[in-house]
Amino acid sequence: MYAARVLPDSHLNSEARDVIKLAMALVATLVALVLGLMIATAKGTYDAQTSAIRQLSANVLLLDRDLDEFGPEAQHPRDLLREVAALMLQRLWPADGAAPASLAPDEARPQMQAFVSEVTSLSPQNPKQQYLKTLALQLTSEIARARLQLYVQGGSELPLPFLVIMAIWLIVLFCGYGLIAARNPTVLVFLFACTLSVAGAVFLIEELVDPFGGIVRVSSAPLQDVITHLGQ
Repeated sequence: MYAARVLPDSHLNSEARDVIKLAMALVATLVALVLGLMIATAKGTYDAQTSAIRQLSANVLLLDRDLDEFGPEAQHPRDLLREVAALMLQRLWPADGAAPASLAPDEARPQMQAFVSEVTSLSPQNPKQQYLKTLALQLTSEIARARLQLYVQGGSELPLPFLVIMAIWLIVLFCGYGLIAARNPTVLVFLFACTLSVAGAVFLIEELVDPFGGIVRVSSAPLQDVITHLGQ
């Protein structure tokens, strides 16, 4: 807007304004496409991690129910399963909220190995117990797979070149708005609102690509609810 006041009138005549509007339309299209694609990608990452947590929680509860049906000799594996689930909850969602979430799959490895050893050592006495043992080992494998999936998908950061290029596009776009906009408080408020909206979109992308950090986090409710029902 300051440049529009000091530039000669010939620089901002109708022909110049038309060119500026065309250039702004091109940049605005690029910004809209890239932001839309990045939001969709980030939301996909967030949804995948949410789905993995729900699947893991469901498998933990089903495994506990199978061991309960196996009989009293499976009580110790059930206690170990509860310990493993509580440790996963603590590492993914630290209680104090200050420590970052740990997606590394090895934090519960000793407990998980002890659990697998206990389940493997169960001695079925009838076909039903044999089936339950086989199912328990299968569910254990699925839980380990879901935990590895959380680690592999993990959180990520937006590439720095993306942020730099996006910032340049937005600077060009809003400079064009300032050149052709009327200089009054209403226009200033509107442009400021547009700036906040675009910044909010970039902030949302940053949050969604890191599902276990920041403000927008994957909910721990499924796993917490499952843990309260383990051993019952």
